[in-house]
Amino acid sequence: MTKKTAASEPDPTGLSRRTLLGAAAAVTGALAARDARAAAPPAATAAPGAFALEEATVAELRAGLESGRHTARGLTEAYLERIRALDRTGDLPLCSVIELNPDALSQADALDAERKAKGSRGPLHGVPVLIKDNIATADKMQTTAGSLALVGAVPPRDAFIVERLRAAGAVLLGKTNLSEWANFRSTHSTSGWSGRGGLCRNPYALDRTPSGSSSGSGAATAASFCAVSVGTETDGSIVSPASACSLVGLKPTVGLVSRAGIIPISSTQDTAGPMTRTVADAAALLGVLAGEDPRDPATAAGRGRAHPDYTKFLDPQGLKGARIGVPRERFFGYHPATDAVVERALEVMKAQGAVLVDPVVLPNAAKLDAPELEVLLYEFKAGLEAWLAQLGEGAPVRTLADLIAFNEKHREREMPYFGQELLLQAQEKGPLTDAAYKKALAACRRYSRAEGLDAVMNKHKLDALVAPTQAPAGPIDLVLGDHWLGSSSTPAAVSGYPSITVPAGDVHGLPVGVSFIGRAWSEPVLLKLAHAYEQASRARRKPAFLRSVDPRGA
Repeated sequence: MTKKTAASEPDPTGLSRRTLLGAAAAVTGALAARDARAAAPPAATAAPGAFALEEATVAELRAGLESGRHTARGLTEAYLERIRALDRTGDLPLCSVIELNPDALSQADALDAERKAKGSRGPLHGVPVLIKDNIATADKMQTTAGSLALVGAVPPRDAFIVERLRAAGAVLLGKTNLSEWANFRSTHSTSGWSGRGGLCRNPYALDRTPSGSSSGSGAATAASFCAVSVGTETDGSIVSPASACSLVGLKPTVGLVSRAGIIPISSTQDTAGPMTRTVADAAALLGVLAGEDPRDPATAAGRGRAHPDYTKFLDPQGLKGARIGVPRERFFGYHPATDAVVERALEVMKAQGAVLVDPVVLPNAAKLDAPELEVLLYEFKAGLEAWLAQLGEGAPVRTLADLIAFNEKHREREMPYFGQELLLQAQEKGPLTDAAYKKALAACRRYSRAEGLDAVMNKHKLDALVAPTQAPAGPIDLVLGDHWLGSSSTPAAVSGYPSITVPAGDVHGLPVGVSFIGRAWSEPVLLKLAHAYEQASRARRKPAFLRSVDPRGA
């Protein structure tokens, strides 16, 4: 989740399972004081020094590894050094990485030796990657969804996508911070905050939200703390932080990427996906992540639809002749400066030969919010309790009721700024056999698919819809929580269809993205369109780590 109707400051090198919870208590006061300073009027700060791998693409790193100019160890050391130098320093720290992998360098050494002896293992051989802290790894790292309640809980095995990353030769640098429980805890949350990881910030302006829930993946990738990262989305949690951090974020069709081993919110909406600085990198990472998995029945629907190499669909002329619908009602008009950025993006698409069908109406979009929340409350309770039940001995919580009680007992560390209203609402729900759940799910499917995206795309023979991803990042507010003006993530989220956001420009230095939304299994089409737009617009800028932005500036 991300769209919504300090406590601990872990050492990112990784505290032991036994000491982390106690260490959190020792720093609660310091973190609260540090977070309070976010409200002070900030001035510009110096940008970080030169970094040889800044904005480096997967293709560039692969070429360097193949030529011998780079080694996996050298790349890993460089990214680790940058994270340690920038992520938790200063009075407004980025806090994008929740934990570094203590085995990252040994993994890199093994991959270097393997390349020398046998050649490349796969498309990411030696490439450093960060993953979100709700994705299980059965190693020395933890998997907590940012919550102190899961410190010490041991998942039985790697998530399927982690197995895929390891098989492709990726170096797992560590885990990224996130909005705790993937932002499905409170109706008044501050995105980017977790009890375990503290407050993540936006590298474009450190007093602004990185958005959620994949906030750490977004901020870390924008800051060149890794080559690429993996986020997860239920509604907006990939595309929203990607837009806020001038990234490409791809939310795949539900079922293209296995959710096995990912702490769940929704069995019908959850998916993992790439968060990268270029469309080509998103395509490269998607080819690694996608695939059928017996542990996730939803992937059976994707049988034969996953491609091992999505980069083959990239075409700089891919917009020529494409029919793109512009759904202005509900998805434009909530922020004039954002609209202006996207109007320029539409002009770029037209200049590249796209046929804009403008406007189109996405029917029933306004009917999605209420049944979506009902579905998520039911599915969160069922999915989380199934997840907790398979944890090893000694897991601190075993049920949603246990989690609620843990948060109350540790209120100073877990609820210093906002509560757990969504957890309490979910606890009141019954099983997935309830008539209320079935009715809400049927409404979601009907309004988002046959009488939603499918209807408008069939009527106008569209390849995709295009809309602003969201407004620029709002200010961090630990008192009132997030301030949202609007977004376009919900139709793709509820339908389970794919969407991709691409940098489109900025407003006062704050990034704005444009989203391409497609039919089920249309990732090849969306990647082609997004790549063509990206190559024509070249809108991404690297972050300057400013304390704030001057709204009087350009």
